[in-house]
Formats: sequence, structure tokens, C-alpha cells
Amino acid sequence: MLHALEGSQAIAQAVALCRPAVVAAYPITPQTHIVENISKLVADGKLKCEFVSVESEFSAASVVLGSAATGARSYTASSSQGILLMAEVLFDIAGMRLPMVLTCANRAISAPINIWNDHQDAMTVRDSGWIQLYCADNQEAIDTTIQAFRISERTELPVMVCVDGFVLTHTLEVVDMPNAEQVDSYLPPFTFKNKLDPKHPLSLGTLVGPEYYTEARYSLHRALEKALPEIESADADWAKICGRASGGLLTVDGPESASVGVLAMGSVVSTLTEANEILPGKKRVRLMKLRAFRPFPAEALRQACAGLKELIVLERAFSPGCGGILGTEVRAALAGMAKPPAVRNFAVGLGGRDIPLGTLSKLLDAAKAQGNEGFSILDVEPERLPPEDR
Repeated sequence: MLHALEGSQAIAQAVALCRPAVVAAYPITPQTHIVENISKLVADGKLKCEFVSVESEFSAASVVLGSAATGARSYTASSSQGILLMAEVLFDIAGMRLPMVLTCANRAISAPINIWNDHQDAMTVRDSGWIQLYCADNQEAIDTTIQAFRISERTELPVMVCVDGFVLTHTLEVVDMPNAEQVDSYLPPFTFKNKLDPKHPLSLGTLVGPEYYTEARYSLHRALEKALPEIESADADWAKICGRASGGLLTVDGPESASVGVLAMGSVVSTLTEANEILPGKKRVRLMKLRAFRPFPAEALRQACAGLKELIVLERAFSPGCGGILGTEVRAALAGMAKPPAVRNFAVGLGGRDIPLGTLSKLLDAAKAQGNEGFSILDVEPERLPPEDR
């Protein structure tokens, strides 16, 4: 059914349709509205679950670690510094192979303090062992949230659903909200074979010496690799129920004959799609939306890049002292191609800086000027820099 909903409201309703048994969260902008809406659903009797108000994001992650370990479907959400405060527990959750879902309302990391959108928070914990899925709009945020519970419970891996803060969480859109019957037919009740049970004692997260630690980490790595087809099948099966697909691992739009491609994640893809449609025909690019950042879909990316001479990687975060995070991983993945495209790497929109339609044209011009496979921040204003950095 169609509803005009703020992104946070839509995500909260999608979570409720998945019938979590435990929700724990601590408020932080721009994530707060999500859990506020969930708490109201609980208070109004529309969602039967244990809603735990905690004193920090570290505590929120710890609560859902414990609840998932006992076999309860669990959910939390956070942003920015909250994700960093959770980081220790996020590694624990993945290492223990505990299924759950977390919404990351992506926001810049301080200092300086900034409450607006980029992807630095999720990128900072990219090596924690969580699946990371990025949403281009609020309809995708709804559908990906529902899919995330199934993916998590089938793979026994936690899933982070990344939605751009304010750009999506606080934007009113008309969305098609599925009904309970659709979600129930798609998502069976949660069962966890390794749950803690006094009748069948076992230990989770205990001390492991050098004799077994390598194997434990290898098993986590392999589990993430094996999750790639599960992400695709979850999206395909959901499309059979509701008629919508969110893109599986990645999607490709634009002319197949294009020699230039642009790869991006999150809401900027919607801007780039519209900008690409108004470009003159010969200038249009092959536009790629990367939905799954972890596990990284290297083979799917190589297939999508076949025939390209140049690939422009646009990202909303970077690694100071190195350059683009996504760009570095793309170069590594494409190294396996016989004729890989030249990779141009740019960051844009850091800390919520506006990304207008003209960004795509500027990007194409900057790629020509870059001249090598380097990294640049596209929208730096030199006059705002100290003299020594201009």
C-alpha cells in the first residue's frame, strides 16, 4: 500500500513487519527517529517486542549481542560516533556469527563535529565482519531491511543496512509498504541452532589461542564470501512477492555501448541517474550502483565493467593518507581482468556538502584532467583551505 512517509518512519515500520523480539538503541542524530518510531509502535501495542532503552551505543550493541545469542530476532540502529562506540561489540557480534540487523543512518565522523551525511562511519567498520548493503532511496531502505533479516538468519552473519542520513532518513517520500502477510510468507520465524540454552550448555566468544584463531577468522571470511548468492536470491525472492528488486549485488544502467562507467553507492546514485538521463546521448555513461559493499562482489563488478575504457569511482568517504576506500578495492578487483578500465577515483559530498545534478558533468571533466589513476576530492574549494594546502 502506498504511503507518504519520512524515511525513518518507513524503516521503523519495515522493522516492525519483521517481528523482532528485542530492539535496543541509543538516540543519535540522524538515526533517532527510527527508534523513536519503533518505540511508539511498541507503546501503542502494534509491535510486541522487548524495547530496551540503554545508556550508550556500546550498551545497545551489547544488549542485542546477548539477545541474538539466546535465539531472539534482534535489531539496533546508530550513526557516526555511535557506530564507533559500538565498534568493539560489532567485531564480537560478527566473530560469534550472531544474526541480527543494524540500520546505519550514515553520517560524517568528527572532528570537526558534523551531523550531515557521508559514509565514513560505515567505512570505518568495514572490516568488522558485517554484511553491508547500501540503499539508493527509501523504497530500497524498506525492502533491504526486510531482506536483511532473511540474509542474516540464513548466513548466520549480522547485516548493516546503510541509509544516507537526512537525505533519506528525514525525507518524505511515497513508498509502497508491504503488508504483514507478504513479509510473513518471505521471512520465517527465527531459529538459531547455536543459541545459548541452559539445557545444552555451550560457550560463545571464548579465548582462542594461536592454534585456532587463524581458522576462526578464515571461517568468517569464507562465510561472507558464501553470502554473495544469498544476497542475490533474497532480492530475487522478494521481487517475486512484491514486484520490486533492489539490485542484488549491483545494478547497471545506461547505454551498454558507453566506454565510460561511473560506480557509486547510496542516494547519490539517484542524482547520477537523473543527471545521466539529461546528458547528450554520446556522453551518457554506464552507471553502476554498488549495493553490496561487504561482501565485495568482485566478479559481478568485473562483468559489469566489460568493454569499458574508463571507470570513475565516486565515494562519500576516504582514507586520509591513502585516498579512496572504494576506489582502492575496485582497482584490486579489476586487476583480474585481461583489459581492465582505467580507474579514476573521486570523493564528493563529504559532511553533507550538496551534490547537484551538474556533478556528473564535472566528474567527467575532472576524470580527463586527472590523467592518471589517482584520487581527488572533487568539490574542494581552494579559497577555504589554509594557504599551505592550496
